[in-house]
Amino acid sequence: MKSSHANATRRPLSRQLGLSIIELLVALAIGSLLIAGAGFVYVQSRNSYAVNDSVARLQETARFAISVIEPDVRMGGNWGLLNDSELVTGRAAQTAGAILPGNANKCGTNFGVDLYTTIEGTDAGYTFGVARQPGCNPGPAGGAARPNTDTLIVRRASGNPVAATAGRVQVWSTRTSGGLFTDGVAPGAAVPPGGQVNDVVVNAYYISRDSDGRPNVPSLRRQSLVPGPDFQDQEIVSGVEDLQVQLGIDPTGSAGIATRYVNPGVALPVGTQIVAVRLWVMTRADATEVGFQDSTNYQYANRNVTPNDGFRRVLFSRTIQLRNRIRI
Repeated sequence: MKSSHANATRRPLSRQLGLSIIELLVALAIGSLLIAGAGFVYVQSRNSYAVNDSVARLQETARFAISVIEPDVRMGGNWGLLNDSELVTGRAAQTAGAILPGNANKCGTNFGVDLYTTIEGTDAGYTFGVARQPGCNPGPAGGAARPNTDTLIVRRASGNPVAATAGRVQVWSTRTSGGLFTDGVAPGAAVPPGGQVNDVVVNAYYISRDSDGRPNVPSLRRQSLVPGPDFQDQEIVSGVEDLQVQLGIDPTGSAGIATRYVNPGVALPVGTQIVAVRLWVMTRADATEVGFQDSTNYQYANRNVTPNDGFRRVLFSRTIQLRNRIRI
């Protein structure tokens, strides 16, 4: 009788232990699922944040690049108190003999004083002016320009009047005439009454294969006219992979409205005016992204490309109207 009673008391306890173990296993399974779900949500949220942050940086880079180029282009053809470069003496075409010495011509003969072409560019290549010298080679330490990218060259006067300074290319102007000089003395020994002096600004924008200290990371750069006179290569912002340019033209030379857009370098009829510039700026992430492939077909300007790589990209476009009508 004693043994039967003991067995009777042990069986319910074993059943209770079995149920407890099953409940514990179920609880562990549910807990594991919850933890795995929370981990999945965290990873996805982190990945989404990383993607959004990358896209935001690309957009910021594109906006910054355009914000640098846009006011420069908008002022193209401004020569102080004049907007007609034909009234400015001392200018010289790039096909003429050099009128300034040394480094003033390293990006091309008369590259800094060619007021005949105040807005110009090259299509899918880095050439700049006639007889460009090695000192004007593209990129950090004379590297290379990215293939199939355009260049954009803007010539104008500075926005504010300045003092005459030797070693700078400057322009004095009145409402009816003007002249270039570099010796710090305005033509005629003094600025005529009602006239002013401005620095001549020449910026030649292009895309480099490399950035400063970062090989294989493309960048937007420019060759700029500086005191000397000389041309200096400057990085504007890294992460810009492509610059495409089209010029809005007014064939009549009188309406000031672009009737069509052409690629830079296209021969234009005499009397045509460039009245607008259309830009495309493509930015690219510094490194590839795991699990991502950019298979987008980008069609813009005269480009049609599908990268099929792991870099994330953003493409921005802007049409800029010139405040001053440009004479060809």
